[in-house]
Amino acid sequence: MSWGGKVALTAVGLVLGVAAVVAVRTATFKAPAQADPASVHLAAARPVDVAKAADHLAQAVRFQTISHQDRAEDQPAEWDKLHAWLQATYPQAHKVMTREVIADHTLIYTWTGSNPALPPIVLMAHQDVVPVTPGSEGQWKHAPFDGVIADGAVWGRGSIDDKGSLVTLFEALETVAAGGFKPLRTIIVVSGHDEEVRGVGARAAAALLKSRGVKAQFVLDEGMAVVADHPVTGKPAAIIGTAEKGYATMKVVAPATGGHSSAPPKDGGGVVTLARAVEAIHDNGFPMKFQGPGADMLKAISPHASPVVKIFAANTWLFSPLLVSVTAKSPAGAAMLHTTIAPTMLKGSPKENVLPQDATAWINYRIAPGDTSATVMARAKDAVGGLPVELSWSKTPDEPSAVSSTSSDAWKVLAGLAGDESEAPVVPGLVTAGTDSRYMGGVASDVYRFQPLVLKVDDTKMIHGTNERLTLANVERMVRFYQRLVETAASR
Repeated sequence: MSWGGKVALTAVGLVLGVAAVVAVRTATFKAPAQADPASVHLAAARPVDVAKAADHLAQAVRFQTISHQDRAEDQPAEWDKLHAWLQATYPQAHKVMTREVIADHTLIYTWTGSNPALPPIVLMAHQDVVPVTPGSEGQWKHAPFDGVIADGAVWGRGSIDDKGSLVTLFEALETVAAGGFKPLRTIIVVSGHDEEVRGVGARAAAALLKSRGVKAQFVLDEGMAVVADHPVTGKPAAIIGTAEKGYATMKVVAPATGGHSSAPPKDGGGVVTLARAVEAIHDNGFPMKFQGPGADMLKAISPHASPVVKIFAANTWLFSPLLVSVTAKSPAGAAMLHTTIAPTMLKGSPKENVLPQDATAWINYRIAPGDTSATVMARAKDAVGGLPVELSWSKTPDEPSAVSSTSSDAWKVLAGLAGDESEAPVVPGLVTAGTDSRYMGGVASDVYRFQPLVLKVDDTKMIHGTNERLTLANVERMVRFYQRLVETAASR
C-alpha cells in the first residue's frame, strides 16, 4: 500500500474513533442538577386569594420607595409608610415573627423554630425600586406608581422587581401563620431597603447574622425565573441561579496639562490618551469559556433540546468552541461565559474650548466566577502598557459569589418545588446582574436566586423598563410557591 493510502486509512480510523467516542459519551451522558420532585416530600398547596394578594401588591406599588443614584433625592418617609403598611396588612405574620429595623430601613424578621439545632432558612426580597426614566411616563399604559390592576396584571414600578416577591412572600407567611403552622426550622426574612444602589442594608443584615453565628441551610433571593421560551428549547425551563457575577467599576484618569484649545499639544492631550487607554482595556477582553454555571445550564437542559444539542453537551471536549460561538450570538449569552467590560461614563473639560487638566472614564465590570477584581486590574494595567493613565476602583469591588450546590438537600427542595410548580425542567444558571444575596456567602454555603414567576424572554425588558407588571397568574403562582417552600423547608 502506498504512503498516501496509509495516511488515508489512518485518517479514516481517527474519524471513526472520534465518532465512536462521541456516540458512547452521548449515549451515557447524564445531565447534571436534574430535579426529582418525587425525591422530596413537598408540602401541599393551600388556597390562594388571588384578588386580595393582587390588591395588596397594587397598594405596595404606590409607596414610592425609589433608590436614586443621588441618595439625597430619596424620600425616607415612603419606606416608613411601607413598613407600617406591612404591619397592618399582615398581622398574623407579625404575631409569630420578631421584627428588627437596621441600617435605617432594612428589615429582619425571625420566626423561631422549635428545633434550634436545625440551621435556619433565609428568604430575601428588597423594598426599593429604580426610578422611572424622566420623559418616559407617557409611554406607560398605567401610571407607574398608581398600582392599577387591569388586563389580568398588577401594573407599576416594582411589581416584579422586587415588591412582587416581597408581597407574595408575606401573603404566604400570613396564610401559614393563620393556619397554625409551627416551624421546626427557624425562618429568617431579610428585606433590604437599597438593593438598587448596591445594598448597604443587606450588607449590614449579613454582618449582623454572621455576628450572631447564624449558619443557614440556604438563602433564597431574586435573580432567575421560569423562562417560558428558553432560547435552547423554545419551551419552559425553571432556572435557579447558583452564582452571580461580581461587580466593580474602574476609574481611568489621564492627567494632562490643560490650557487653551487653540494650541493643543502634539499628543492630543488627556482626552486622546484616555481614549487610547479605554480602547486598549476594552479590546483586551476576557476570553469566553464554556465552563461554570452558564455552561452547566446548557448541559442540564440538553436532554430537553434537540439531539444535536445533547451531542454537543455530552462532548464538550470536542465541541466547546462551537458551543461558545453559538451561545455568544446574543449579548446575554456571551455574558454567561466571561467577565464583561463596559465603558459607561466619561468626564473631560467643563468647556468646549478648554483642554482638560484630567480626563476620566469609568468602566463597569461584571466579574465571572473564576476571575477576581485583582485579575481584572492586572489585565487592565497590562492592556494600557506605558500610557500615562492612573487606574483605580471607584468603590471596593464585590467579588463573584461562590457556586452553590446542585446536589444538596436545599437544592433538592427548591428544584423539586420549582419543577413541580412549573412542570418544566429545572436547571442551574449564572446571574449576570447583582442581588442583595451576594453578601450572604458567610451566612450560608448555598445561596440561590430564583423568583417563582413565568416570563417570556421578551417580557424581561419591562424590568427596570416601561410597563412593568406582574400577571395575576404569577401572583397566584408566587404565593403558592412561597407557602409550600416555607412549609416544606421549615418542617424537614
